[in-house]
Amino acid sequence: MRPKIYIDGKEGTTGLQIYERLGARDDLELLLIDEDKRKDTEERRKFLNAADIVFLCLPDAAAREAVSLIENDHTRVIDASTAHRTADGWAYGFPELSGDHRAAIQTSTRVANPGCHATGFIASVYPLVAHGVLSATDALTCFSLTGYSGGGKKMIASYEAEDKTDGLYAPRVYGLNLQHKHLPEMQKVCGLATPPVFCPVVDDYYKGMATTVMLPDHNVHIVWQALSSHYAGQKMVKVAPLGEGAPMISANTFAGRDSLTLYVHGHRSQTIVTALFDNLGKGASGAAVQNMNLMLGLDETTGLTL
Repeated sequence: MRPKIYIDGKEGTTGLQIYERLGARDDLELLLIDEDKRKDTEERRKFLNAADIVFLCLPDAAAREAVSLIENDHTRVIDASTAHRTADGWAYGFPELSGDHRAAIQTSTRVANPGCHATGFIASVYPLVAHGVLSATDALTCFSLTGYSGGGKKMIASYEAEDKTDGLYAPRVYGLNLQHKHLPEMQKVCGLATPPVFCPVVDDYYKGMATTVMLPDHNVHIVWQALSSHYAGQKMVKVAPLGEGAPMISANTFAGRDSLTLYVHGHRSQTIVTALFDNLGKGASGAAVQNMNLMLGLDETTGLTL
């Protein structure tokens, strides 16, 4: 019997991307709610409880409500919202971080999909803390350049409007209150004493992300070796040869892919690590499908583009 899959919030950017990745597969049964009932609580309750795996592509409050509507012990949940990324009882959906993370995803009934910016930061920092290159008390700085698709339908519409304002043609720094919603998971998952100083930037291109962590007083060779060792043999996360990508890295290079590559550059005791990926791929929908594959005991790359 094919696993039954329900996407709650299929109309949003992440939900649509998940649907595109699953729609052509014949090993799954997609449960599709009637369009005029997609916000009907009782109808959603039926679908949530009928599914083997549910993707939640909803605002935080709606995601919490959806979980509360599940009344059985067999429906497994992958939440793409921010609601449960640091919550007790939820596995963090980044299997490449460790064997424990992978095992937790495979066996859990509740998996929190990582945030896009957080994916880039954690991919770089978690291994360096785990290998002792960084300490939990190190003060870290990160900036992350993303395409406008990460802002959802409203932002996409503003960037693609014929009469868009001049400011939308240039990179825009945001999160200026230094309280970005991804910071709690960045800190907790990496085991940091304090959150990083984090500066996100959105620019006038559709998708693709380059998240860069600055590492003063760290040898580039030691950083590269630790990351290469940590991700050896992984299918979805790779480390490029030292110095590859110079002299410039384009943030949209991995647009359309579901994998992530780390690029390490440095000079003397100054080092930077850049995670290059698609904010809609490994940064959202691709990661969600990878987690579903693991939960179903399938090859993690099934239906994904590397």
